[in-house]
Amino acid sequence: MIEDKNKPKTSLADLGEFGLIEHLTKNFKIKQESTLKGIGDDAAVLDFKDKKAIISTDLLIEGIHFDLSYMPLKHLGYKAVMVNLSDIYAMNATATQVTISIAVSNRFPLEAIEELYEGIYAAAKTYNVDVIGGDTTSSTKGLLISVTAIGQANEEDIVYRNGAKANDLLVVTGDIGAAYLGFQVLEREKQVFQADPNNQPDLDMYTYLIERQLKPEARRDVSGLLKELEVKPTSMIDISDGLSSEIIHLCKQSEVGCNLYEDKIPLDQQVISTCEEFNMDSTTIALSGGEDYELLFTVSQEDFPKIKANPNFTVIGHMTDASEGMNLITRSNEKIALKAQGWNSLESEE
Repeated sequence: MIEDKNKPKTSLADLGEFGLIEHLTKNFKIKQESTLKGIGDDAAVLDFKDKKAIISTDLLIEGIHFDLSYMPLKHLGYKAVMVNLSDIYAMNATATQVTISIAVSNRFPLEAIEELYEGIYAAAKTYNVDVIGGDTTSSTKGLLISVTAIGQANEEDIVYRNGAKANDLLVVTGDIGAAYLGFQVLEREKQVFQADPNNQPDLDMYTYLIERQLKPEARRDVSGLLKELEVKPTSMIDISDGLSSEIIHLCKQSEVGCNLYEDKIPLDQQVISTCEEFNMDSTTIALSGGEDYELLFTVSQEDFPKIKANPNFTVIGHMTDASEGMNLITRSNEKIALKAQGWNSLESEE
């Protein structure tokens, strides 16, 4: 559908806060049995009976976490939900509800916020979660989005970061590094466009990378896959800040070391070819890039026969005694200490 640029935009002030909430949330329907009351009262009411509740919150800020010059609002709404659902799945739990809060400046008309909520609606429908509330307010700094995700799990199924043991295998889902390269491609094309607005980008050869950046998918399938294989991870985390940072989190929480093998890190062919084009090291991108939203977990060696033939999982190393440290074993069999070089939103820009 082509947007009519001459069509008048609807000011958010014309609706007011409660009118805006009612307008944006009228299409959300309750699907989860645990949702007793969703939007429309002072608070939502949930009933998980004998299960444990899992809760995670993330804040996304324009200019820090996303750039609207190339991030479509619908994709942003979808991604904001994914970022949070990924944390729930990293606990080996089932996501059931989300709350959505936004702060928005007066430069956004109603139609822009509708587009954002189309993405939120698509994510909620695809991942079968209820949108049960949130808040809206004004902002002088652009767009801010806060999502809280809620999930449930049997107590015996929950996986924490602190359960890894020496000799456990280190396993990752999917492939790593594509989202960061997608960001690099989009940043490059933004600069090209700013220099010459008549220059239209040709992004066909980067389709997978851009999709991983703009429309990531959380790994809700992993919990079911592992259950079918009768495997319970000893520790688990999602990969949002770079592979090395997440491995270090597991090691520190579990008080173990690790050996990560460079030649085992799963890379998509588009990652390899684009790294060559950009003159970047693919291992560095995989270790430090972030925003992959894959899952990283450990399993006991006894479970290796159950997972070794599954295309969703790649064994990339093993845990060691803490005294051995956290190491990358290079393709030339050199041992290098792992460093947490993932993205840090609190770092100085100087």
